[in-house]
Amino acid sequence: MPRGPAAPLDIRWRKDRISRCCWLVTPERSSRPHPAHPAWHHLFAHVVRYGLAPAILSISGFFTANFLASGLYTWPRTSRMLALCLTLLVLSYEFVYKEQCARTGSKAVARAALFYSCAIPYLVGMVLMFALWNW
Repeated sequence: MPRGPAAPLDIRWRKDRISRCCWLVTPERSSRPHPAHPAWHHLFAHVVRYGLAPAILSISGFFTANFLASGLYTWPRTSRMLALCLTLLVLSYEFVYKEQCARTGSKAVARAALFYSCAIPYLVGMVLMFALWNW
C-alpha cells in the first residue's frame, strides 16, 4: 500500500479484448510527467560554472596564498585551510566536473571546464596575493 497522499485518478472506460462483453476500468494518472531537465537547471549550471565557482575559487586562492606566505601555521588556521580545500574539491567535482560530464558525456570537455572554471581562478587568486605581498 503506498504511503502519503493518494494522487487523483482519472477513470476512463475502454474496451479490451478479454471477452466480448467485458468493459475494463483502468486508472490513468491525469498529471503530466516532469521534464528531465527543466529550464532553470541549465541556467543554474551556467551561473555556477561561469560566475559562482570562479569567484569562490579566486577568493579561496587568495586566502590560501595568504596562509602560506604568513608563516603562522597554528592548528586553527591549518584546520581552516584544510576545510577550505576539501570544500573547494567538493564544489569543483560536484558542480563543475560532474555537471559537464552529464551534459556533454565527454570527460575531456569536463576536465577542460574544470581547468578553466576552477584551476585558473584559483591560481589567479594566489598570484594576486603574492603580488600584493611583495609590493
